Amino acid sequence: MEVISLKRRSLISLGLGGLALAVGRGCLPTWSQQSTPLSPISTVGLVETEEPLRFMAIGDVGTGSPEQYAVAQAMMQRQQIAPSPFALLAGDNIYDRGEIGKIHQVFEQPYAELLTQGVKFYAALGNHDVGTNNGEDEVAYPGYNMSGRYYTFTQQSVQFFALDTNQAITRGAESLWAEQLQWLRTELQRSRQLWKVVFAHHPVYSSGQHGSTAILIEDLPPIFADYDVRLYINGHDHNYERTVPIDGTTYITTGNGALLRPVGSSDWTAYASSQLGYTAFEVYSDRFVIQAIDSNNQIYDEASIVSA
Repeated sequence: MEVISLKRRSLISLGLGGLALAVGRGCLPTWSQQSTPLSPISTVGLVETEEPLRFMAIGDVGTGSPEQYAVAQAMMQRQQIAPSPFALLAGDNIYDRGEIGKIHQVFEQPYAELLTQGVKFYAALGNHDVGTNNGEDEVAYPGYNMSGRYYTFTQQSVQFFALDTNQAITRGAESLWAEQLQWLRTELQRSRQLWKVVFAHHPVYSSGQHGSTAILIEDLPPIFADYDVRLYINGHDHNYERTVPIDGTTYITTGNGALLRPVGSSDWTAYASSQLGYTAFEVYSDRFVIQAIDSNNQIYDEASIVSA
């Protein structure tokens, strides 16, 4: 397991970490050699004395395809051994244009078992979601638990901040994006939680087909550094990628919930893969554990952000 210290610009590597750094320099491994069966989180010799907060994250899922069902079933199998009370949807929840009439086909039916078990989904808006009624139908849909186009909620020691990054990339929406950034600063300043997680659709740093988003690189990392945001989760690129900590923040692309595209690697890449799956998280008082799990219940990347 790779261990990422919370001290800024520091990285302590254990287990997968050395390989992860090699990936970041452009040497992609054979994924089957790194896969391990789905099991409880490795504690690297530590004895657990607390029950973690668990959650999952997926993106770009709204297809109703067999691939979406395969990932949903893998999530359900994990739910049976490591229950998560909630999951994050990183946008493009309904293809092709956010038509709410498809909600049963692309959400309620694929995740029926998880919903029956009380798993709560929190959604962000993707670029495909705003094609109908500017995404307002999704915002109003109760199953997505969105209190607005951007919003915040807290679970135990973690405060989550959902952004509408469509406003950042839409011409003519500059003032709306500026208002959203001010909201983010204000809410982060108010937060007293140990961990702060931001999630949205568009990547800040990405080695996938769409690549990094210049306006987000300009606007978000300085805010994250100022207010101690340790994790940013996104979709848009249809792959999995985890960055090394960039000024204290780890960036996770988890847009592999139903569709796949190739992914490369960059100087910031700790691990990257193009295979169906989702990302699982376990939060302790001293660390934040990240696992990438494929649709066959294989863990192919694992890292831990730990407190200093």
